[in-house]
Amino acid sequence: MAGGGIRKSPELPLRLRLVLPIFSALTNVSLRRNGTVNRRLIGFFDFKSSTNKKPIKGVTTSDTTVDSSRNLWFRLYRPREAAAGENLPVIVYFHGGGFSLFAANSKPYNDFCLNLSRILPAIVLSVNYRLSPEHRYPSQYDDGVDALKFLDDNPPEKADLSRCFIAGDSAGGNLAHHVTVRAGELEFRNLKIVGLIPIQPFFGGEERTDSETQLARGPVLSLKLADWYWRAFLPEGSDRDHAAANVFGPKSSDISGVKFPKSLVFLGGFDPLKDWHKRYCEGLKKSGKEVKMVEYGNAIHGFYAFPELPESGLFLDEVREFIKEGTGFGDQS
Repeated sequence: MAGGGIRKSPELPLRLRLVLPIFSALTNVSLRRNGTVNRRLIGFFDFKSSTNKKPIKGVTTSDTTVDSSRNLWFRLYRPREAAAGENLPVIVYFHGGGFSLFAANSKPYNDFCLNLSRILPAIVLSVNYRLSPEHRYPSQYDDGVDALKFLDDNPPEKADLSRCFIAGDSAGGNLAHHVTVRAGELEFRNLKIVGLIPIQPFFGGEERTDSETQLARGPVLSLKLADWYWRAFLPEGSDRDHAAANVFGPKSSDISGVKFPKSLVFLGGFDPLKDWHKRYCEGLKKSGKEVKMVEYGNAIHGFYAFPELPESGLFLDEVREFIKEGTGFGDQS
């Protein structure tokens, strides 16, 4: 646009233009001013999906408990290729929701991971971690690392753990980054992380970026909502420059010496966090890490969850190519 401004209205199908404001309103009502979550109200619109032993679109699912005392478990998605005896790459996935909402069996994430498993194909493990504000930082990171340790000790059938990717969207993208950093300092027997896929990761800082200011009232993630999530997640008394939020900020640790895989980072042109995503990619490069940044100009925060959006198909193509490049999987030459 002339003058360097940002167009504030993405082009969306009619269904999404009707549904997203309702979803946002329900979310805002469920998150109380005192920093607590109305879990009962959330339950009315956070529909859950059960496991399926009979294939749906060629994919079966099952749940595995890691630690029942903290409700730590994962849902495993196994495509038909694994059932036919083929060893497949593994994607460990962390769902979004501002660290405060949703679960591994929430219907949008179940559908998304099932589709991911089918199209790539890959064995996908979607981790159910503790939520804030009942469980603040670093509970979610601890759960993520412990899920990797469990996976290393208990490899699923036909899962090639030497081709493991860590992925997540929004808060799950933040979680994926921090878990990967921690994992880089550990020794695993079977598991080798060969790629990181942060999808519109939830990062921030005390500074207000241009995209946060110009897109403050985003259709899925607003600036007000993001601030609420940070207050509920970060340690009491912390600000948004905490290293969990501002990963390359004034309080962060140097990761240049940490074992860290190639990253594929997704941005959306109508995501208020996109400036933080660009800074994240710059920070990885300055730390000597390899990163590829993919930006979709018309994409809103959470675009990947809506199959009717063209960017969701482009996203799957990029992930499939990233996995192929990282492991040689699918290369028939």
